[in-house]
Amino acid sequence: MASVKPVVVYPPAADGGRRVRVDDQFLGIAYGPLDVAEFLRRAGIEDADEAYVVATGLIEWRGGGSGVWGTDRDGDPA
Repeated sequence: MASVKPVVVYPPAADGGRRVRVDDQFLGIAYGPLDVAEFLRRAGIEDADEAYVVATGLIEWRGGGSGVWGTDRDGDPA
């Protein structure tokens, strides 16, 4: 079943990065909310910033919300 929300951020990979997709277009791997904001700006949402990413209802967060990004530099869960 397709997502109702146009932006999907997938669960963290082993390196902590999360795939970001808008509709059927893969935008890249994000390592934090600022990366997601940059992808959204490139996709045409010009006012996207970190606060927008955290608060918007346009994003479907899979595998954890906007604060879940895998492991920290020591390999421990963030």
